[in-house]
Amino acid sequence: MNTFDEKNDNAKFRIDKWLWAARFFKTRSLSVDALECGKVLCNGVRVKPAKSVAIGDMLSIRIGPYQFLVEVLALSSNRGPASQAQMLYKETEESFLRRKAQSDELKAQPMPTFFRGRPTKRDRREIEKLKGSVW
Repeated sequence: MNTFDEKNDNAKFRIDKWLWAARFFKTRSLSVDALECGKVLCNGVRVKPAKSVAIGDMLSIRIGPYQFLVEVLALSSNRGPASQAQMLYKETEESFLRRKAQSDELKAQPMPTFFRGRPTKRDRREIEKLKGSVW
């Protein structure tokens, strides 16, 4: 069963449903939140969740530190496997290379020391010394 809408070429779908079906967001509510916060632009313009997306639209999607620039190739409002979701869009080469470089740069940075867990009693004393406050 194919999830793409092939019978109607001029069909349009809500952008929040399309983002969810294309697996950019895990839930529709996360895609709605991203749209309302301005993290998704359609053809360079900030849009609302009910905006219709059409084939050929260029979407700019910011997820965390990464920016995706994708072209809509197919429409679907049904969430399917990742292999089908990847056929809904095509990421630009420039966007892919920028994300790859950014990912490599983030991996090369040392892991912050505060990820070791809860501070020990000794660590807490050193923090208090740095702050300059005494109980």
